[in-house]
Amino acid sequence: MTPKNTICLWYDGTAQQAAEFYARTFPDSAVTAVHQAPGDYPAGKAGDVITVEFTVMGIPCLGLNGGSDFTHNEAFSFQVATDDQAETDRLWQAIVDNGGQESVCGWCKDRWGVSWQITPRVLTDAIASPDRAAAKRAFEAMMTMRKIDVAAIEAAVRG
Repeated sequence: MTPKNTICLWYDGTAQQAAEFYARTFPDSAVTAVHQAPGDYPAGKAGDVITVEFTVMGIPCLGLNGGSDFTHNEAFSFQVATDDQAETDRLWQAIVDNGGQESVCGWCKDRWGVSWQITPRVLTDAIASPDRAAAKRAFEAMMTMRKIDVAAIEAAVRG
């Protein structure tokens, strides 16, 4: 059964490669279907892969090979809550080392231009803390980082 709500991501002919990378990289992720175009369309020919159904950490997605008219930007991102530095490092490096690029404050971009926030739970918990001074210290520490350093966030919370 098709989910009632699906995130549709636009690709320039690389939806299947992106979906396969996400399935290999993130837990609870899979490519569930690949569909070929029944006829020619502006970005391809009959028989080309036009859509790919996949999940990213349980979230249903559809990759659409729509051509080069539109590109991804930071207005949309996947935020991934990580449990420790090892998980943060593994996911960050998987994205960056596969043709992606680092940004700031835990953000990076994959080779297809999709933005990811690799966010340790310790950071989100610290920023939401009722101890506003600790939250401010954690926030200020985060503002100096590219990939989030869990130990530095914990130290900032402690003061």
